[in-house]
Amino acid sequence: MKVNLSNREIEVLKLVADEKTSLQISEELELSKRTIDRHRYNICKKIGVSGNNSLIQYSLKNREAIFKLRLNK
Repeated sequence: MKVNLSNREIEVLKLVADEKTSLQISEELELSKRTIDRHRYNICKKIGVSGNNSLIQYSLKNREAIFKLRLNK
């Protein structure tokens, strides 16, 4: 199943797979925590999982594939 993630969503997903919290991600990307939470919510909807725990499990299970994702031009 191909999922169409934005560049920012890919960045956030990679950081989730690195086991970083929303606060840590927001500091690294210099965005608000609320913005990161919204990106996490949108990623969940696109990949078909519900909630942060499911997103973390998904990202850890698919970590290798996630790190192979390339940003769109």
